[in-house]
Amino acid sequence: MPWRVDAEMYVVDTNVLVYAANRDSEFHERCRQAIEQCRARASPWYVSWPICYEFLRVCTHPNILPTPWSLGTAWHFLETLLDSPAAGVLVHTNRHMELLSEVVAELPELRGNILHDAHTAVLMREHGIRQIYTRDSDFHRFPFITVIDPTR
Repeated sequence: MPWRVDAEMYVVDTNVLVYAANRDSEFHERCRQAIEQCRARASPWYVSWPICYEFLRVCTHPNILPTPWSLGTAWHFLETLLDSPAAGVLVHTNRHMELLSEVVAELPELRGNILHDAHTAVLMREHGIRQIYTRDSDFHRFPFITVIDPTR
């Protein structure tokens, strides 16, 4: 079943971007199609700067991708995505600390690497976005987020 985009706003996580970029991945074609659907949308969709930096880190890392990209190639990929008419980048507002405090109180067991995902989750809450397209099952730990895997 092909990946479907509805009219709601959503965030695209790093792993979907990486799979779309990595032709050697078994998830490449599905994630590439998902990204192409994002680019064609009229309704808003988002990434964050930390997601962008993580994408750059992964795609240029010689121990992660079989053929790592140059920084220029990886940045061009992101620039092309961000030039899409409906693409946006989530940034902190003056409510970020308050919302982070809420998430810390609601989910005090969070620790370690999941705090990167918590940053994304707090940004999503801050902007009223409930859906994330990701293959990262850790996002299921945030009850205010709906996780959608574009490869299923």
